[in-house]
Amino acid sequence: MGLFMSLAFPFGRTPFRNKVIVVTGASAGVGRATAEAFARQGAFIGLIARDAESLADTKAELMRIGAPVAVHACDVADADAVFAAAAQFERELGPIDVWVNAAMVTVFSPITEMTPDEFRRVTEVTYLGFVHGTLAALKYMRARNDGTIVQVGSALAYRGIPLQSAYCAAKFAIRGFTQSLRSELEHDGSRVRVSMVQLPGINTPQFDWARAHVGRHPQPVPPVFEPEVPARAILRAAREGKAEYWVSRTVAELVLGTMIAPRLIAKYLAGTTVEGQMTPEPISPRRPDNLYAPVGRYHRTHGSFGKKAKRRAVTLNADHARFGVVAAGTVATLGLGFLLGRAAQRFVTERTQRSVR
Repeated sequence: MGLFMSLAFPFGRTPFRNKVIVVTGASAGVGRATAEAFARQGAFIGLIARDAESLADTKAELMRIGAPVAVHACDVADADAVFAAAAQFERELGPIDVWVNAAMVTVFSPITEMTPDEFRRVTEVTYLGFVHGTLAALKYMRARNDGTIVQVGSALAYRGIPLQSAYCAAKFAIRGFTQSLRSELEHDGSRVRVSMVQLPGINTPQFDWARAHVGRHPQPVPPVFEPEVPARAILRAAREGKAEYWVSRTVAELVLGTMIAPRLIAKYLAGTTVEGQMTPEPISPRRPDNLYAPVGRYHRTHGSFGKKAKRRAVTLNADHARFGVVAAGTVATLGLGFLLGRAAQRFVTERTQRSVR
């Protein structure tokens, strides 16, 4: 630890200086961007992903920044391996302060063209992987009554769309699991915090290596954002520990629209998101995918849609956004009631005056 402390010292005073941060899915995309963002804050970083070579590359990248890094190559679908990773990081880096669950796999496909095994695999990684990571973190955090868990979610935790049924179901499941956990922690008076950060379409390698049963190359539903955008939101969630954050107005509009006008939103998505998730480029029948094994050459932070991707987005505290909508609706209702009341009063007055005349 003495060496690690001296390595982290140059970063100065930041909320995460010398804190231990664990990130799953850390070798690519949002996970890799998040690990780098914490590293630049002077944190000690524990990295989890399946591919040992890509983890070594990520470690070297973060150590060039000056961050102490430990790695553990494993599949988050393997609960015992995730618990072993947590134990390793506790030994090598120190007490885990923040655990970020970001590992995922998906299949772009109509439901009828997917196999039961494909549904099972997406569920094991994208949902149960989060459960395993959360349980591993809680083993240490509950004993110390301190720590923060951040679940990397999606707008699709609120609204399922075509071609991503398994992924949507997993994100719905994570949201329910996280809400249950938060309720239990509050009941126990625990100081352990758990947040969920709901993302829009992100320019990650996911669209280059996900299994696909469609005729054309998958793409994120626009508007698209660079991985550094959710990474900043994840740091905010780790710092503040509020229940939920929505990254971009697009996520807020989808979630609130689903709450207010679900049928209208469902009809719109049914008509736009099948074509909206595919480029004109035909997909190669020899395209490798990462459903069961890593695809090494795509382990990078950014995907293939950088020309379309935005670098900034507003991040909203979901509770504040919901309150704002309710407050605005209440004010509008009261205002309408007031206007109707005034109109009725004028009508009664005019009728009374005519009767007198």
